[in-house]
Amino acid sequence: MLRIISLIPSATEIIHRLGSGGLLVGVSHECDYPETVTDLPICSYPRFNNEGNSVEIDTQIKTILENALSIYHIKKEEISKLKPDLIITQSQCDVCAVSLSDVRKSLQEILHINPKIISLEPKKLDDVWDDIRTIAAELNKNDVADEMIDSFLNTISNISNSRENTSGPTVACVEWIEPLMFAGNWVPEMVEIVGGINQFSERGVHSSWSDPKELFDSDPDIIIFMPCGYSMKKTKIELDRILSLDGWKDLKSIKSGGAYLVDGSQFFNRPGPRLLDSIKILDEIINEKQPSSYQGIGWSRLQKLY
Repeated sequence: MLRIISLIPSATEIIHRLGSGGLLVGVSHECDYPETVTDLPICSYPRFNNEGNSVEIDTQIKTILENALSIYHIKKEEISKLKPDLIITQSQCDVCAVSLSDVRKSLQEILHINPKIISLEPKKLDDVWDDIRTIAAELNKNDVADEMIDSFLNTISNISNSRENTSGPTVACVEWIEPLMFAGNWVPEMVEIVGGINQFSERGVHSSWSDPKELFDSDPDIIIFMPCGYSMKKTKIELDRILSLDGWKDLKSIKSGGAYLVDGSQFFNRPGPRLLDSIKILDEIINEKQPSSYQGIGWSRLQKLY
């Protein structure tokens, strides 16, 4: 039976949605969904303290990178003991998850195992669907993947076709709070699907650092905070600090109740099956859909938290 180690949460979720969760023998320190994976051996851990605020975390990561060290450490002994046939990682972002170069370097030091490595690098929704198909092909689950993706596309089409606004509100999606970064890759595409006018970032393009003055000058109708790796609770703590700074409290979205926070860690930052949930969350926020299925679970209005 195939033995799989997943070093990215999105791949772990894909494997489970394909009905092959029982093949997983190890996961990364960030894999926490579905809950059953938390009982599996952990094969990686961060070299930085992720309990600090966004500035502190950013400073730690930049220091690590300046010293040419990996952001995450791979537990070579654990991987060797698990003897995987397949390891799934990513080559998209060294900050997001264990990188392909880290995996290859570690495997060179573990000479007695030679697993196949799949590296994912999604930038758009179509890339995510392709990643599902790639993993499904390894698991002989092509039919399951096709059915899953067809269902996703039908749901997305229904959401897109049902929106009432022909010209939606301007939307800024914040992927990191300080220093400021707007969400790129698949997020602009999802905003457009539900009728919002995405600002500052392009679909299929990596996020980049920005000057807060861009945000203050543009003053969008809606701001959605989705810091990478942050829960809503942690985002709320961060916003308690940042919104007291000059410029932020003067934004019309902050004053009018048009500011929201979402669970970036569980939804928007993971390019897997739950991006469909992320689209539904955006639909509820931007189009004020009622009844709401995700409010309090996946998103909250900022003014109701203060």
